[in-house]
Amino acid sequence: MDLPAADVVLYSVLGVILLENIFDIYITYRQIQVYKTALKVPKELKDCMSDETFQKARLYGLDRANFGVFCAIIKDVILMCIELYTGFIAVQWDWAIDLAKLVHLNSENEIIVSCLFAFVTSVIGTFKDLPFKIYSTFVLEEKHGFNKQTGGFFAWDQVKGFLVTQVLMVPIISATVWIVKNGGDQFFIWLWLFTGITSLVLLTIYPIFIAPLFDKYTPLEDGPLRKSIEDLAATLKFPLTKLYVVEGSKRSSHSNAYFYGLWNSKRIVLFDTLLLNKGKPDDSELKEEDKGKGCTNEEVLAVLGHELGHWKCGHVTKNIIIAQVHLLLLFVVFGYCFSYGPFYEAVGFKSGTRPIVVGLLVVFTYVMAPYNAIVNFAMTTLSRYYEYQADEFAHGLGFSKQLGQSLIKLNLDNLGFPVYDWLYSACNHSHPTLLQRLDRLKQLDVEGKETKKEK
Repeated sequence: MDLPAADVVLYSVLGVILLENIFDIYITYRQIQVYKTALKVPKELKDCMSDETFQKARLYGLDRANFGVFCAIIKDVILMCIELYTGFIAVQWDWAIDLAKLVHLNSENEIIVSCLFAFVTSVIGTFKDLPFKIYSTFVLEEKHGFNKQTGGFFAWDQVKGFLVTQVLMVPIISATVWIVKNGGDQFFIWLWLFTGITSLVLLTIYPIFIAPLFDKYTPLEDGPLRKSIEDLAATLKFPLTKLYVVEGSKRSSHSNAYFYGLWNSKRIVLFDTLLLNKGKPDDSELKEEDKGKGCTNEEVLAVLGHELGHWKCGHVTKNIIIAQVHLLLLFVVFGYCFSYGPFYEAVGFKSGTRPIVVGLLVVFTYVMAPYNAIVNFAMTTLSRYYEYQADEFAHGLGFSKQLGQSLIKLNLDNLGFPVYDWLYSACNHSHPTLLQRLDRLKQLDVEGKETKKEK
């Protein structure tokens, strides 16, 4: 006897979820075996990485990998499959309708119910993720010395994140539902244009108005480092308008640096944990374990040379274009698929009930899952290529030695493990491994010397 179309869709989706997670768990298991068997510092790092640091990094990586497998099994396999099989998405839609009635809103208006549905799913998702976040922050990260958050800071962070998400979601969901309902047969083009404009707006306003809600940003004080950065930006004609230090040490001791801004208004942000002794001239205020951590001014400049390489090579612009093409394809598929009844019946809706936001969820998350997996792998591969290009750019600026030193320091400070299974790394790492980047810098040094000899 043939299965109903809705059952075929449901079992296909469940099958894809299981296959994806089995593969992810398999490659993580391969990396777990590396953590268990790679017991000696690689010869390339023997002069700069102690056995004690290597073992700490190994155990940190092992704990994170085991926790990742646990999360995948509980959240992405068991809970997700139960929710789909029992039609929990439809239950949440019914709760949104009930909530609309409770607060005396029009429960027949799909835009209103869609916004409330997003609110309901956010509340449930927040409480579902909370135990895992708490364990990750206050047990795993705390155990390995990275967590700097208090319970109150963490709780307020979650509340702010939830509120900001709701404020952003309401206009976006409202506009999305309105466009689909009123955009005609080619609504997906209007939806794509709206999404593209919205993403550019968010890219612009997030670092200016939203990020400061979560972390403290202060201008980098005048001094040799600021002047060096401004001189480098001027040499490269990088339109630097602001230079900030973000107090990331209140959240974690991990380090980073990035730039943001569209067109001719760029801003550079340095994590205080990136700077030597958090940029403080007097280390007496620091805890003993924080003293001596971070990069020298020359090494920070090398890191920024790498980041500016991304700008000079147009990586941000290229990624935006790729993302927009990807979105257009997703919306085209959605335009042809969203009215297919079995998609909705598969997740628990009665025949004839087809909420637009649920259609987006089903098509983007489940129907397009195999395609998304391929695109994610391709983008991960492309990202590693971009990283090599940015390293080469920094090398061309004369920062080869300093960049190598900064990569090693950041790896040591962040307890990055230098040894990886090739398949795990290929699927998970947007950056080449430390050893791969150091090896490439050495190759560039050799090629540079050979080129000079030929001249």
